[in-house]
Amino acid sequence: MTLANESISGEFILLGFSDRPWLELPLFMVFLVSYILTIFGNMTIILVSCLDSKLHTPMYFFLTNLSLLDLCYTTSTVPQMLVNICSSRKVISYGGCVVQLFIFLALGSTECLLLGIMSFDRFIAICQPLHYSVIMHQRRCLQLAAACWISGFSNSVLQSTWTLEMPRCGHKKVDHFFCEVPALLKLSCVDTTANEAELFFISVLFLLIPVTLILISYAFIVQAVLRIRSAEGRRKAFGTCGSHLIVVVLFYGTAIYMYLQPPSPASKDRGKMVSLFYGIITPMLNPLIYTLRNKEVKGAFKRLVTRVFLIKK
Repeated sequence: MTLANESISGEFILLGFSDRPWLELPLFMVFLVSYILTIFGNMTIILVSCLDSKLHTPMYFFLTNLSLLDLCYTTSTVPQMLVNICSSRKVISYGGCVVQLFIFLALGSTECLLLGIMSFDRFIAICQPLHYSVIMHQRRCLQLAAACWISGFSNSVLQSTWTLEMPRCGHKKVDHFFCEVPALLKLSCVDTTANEAELFFISVLFLLIPVTLILISYAFIVQAVLRIRSAEGRRKAFGTCGSHLIVVVLFYGTAIYMYLQPPSPASKDRGKMVSLFYGIITPMLNPLIYTLRNKEVKGAFKRLVTRVFLIKK
């Protein structure tokens, strides 16, 4: 009997840290503030990148995609988490869990690939600047972005289906804040070795391979930057790439820890905190990292604010 056949109209109980009620208020505040900052920061990047013609470049096209991903990524989980923290019944419907699992997995997989494409863009811009406009033309950027989205959603269809087909024998308590593959697999009452192997293999494809290619790209980028004679040119190149590299370390580091380490009861609570980091904290930090270290974005934001102020006058 599959999960879908057992209780399509049922509910799941999201335990989170319900065994530590004193943590609920601090967590509620952290989630709420992080979510507000995520919405404001990513919406700002999307608006600035779309409205300022100086930012109509491949780099900001991909950055806009990343901001859109982060907006939807956090919205798929945080509102439900806030509701559950305030409620004594920490439940999510079967349909809500399916939607949450599918969207979170699809957008997370898409982001894994998109960050790799962004490093490729920086590699071409710095290592082959004379060919940049020929290689990274508008059509190719659209094709690369579309490939990321299609691959991410295709992976989600497969993984969500495999996970939800596992029989759970009436188990409803998800030891997590939201519906995620590792937590749902623990509900199964049959051997999940094959599913865990599939999850590991796909995680290698979407995590280890992209991060390896990113590190190789940055090895070439560092070599190219060190050959730049102008100190200002080196500083600008390192500033642009440094922002992307910080995002890469934050996102891939926590995701690899969650999906590629062997299951262990001792690391249960640590896994919850790590998943919160790549699911909530990293999307909040992305706009801050890209704007605080990027003069072009800050300049475009000032021009947008000035334009709005003049229109109001």
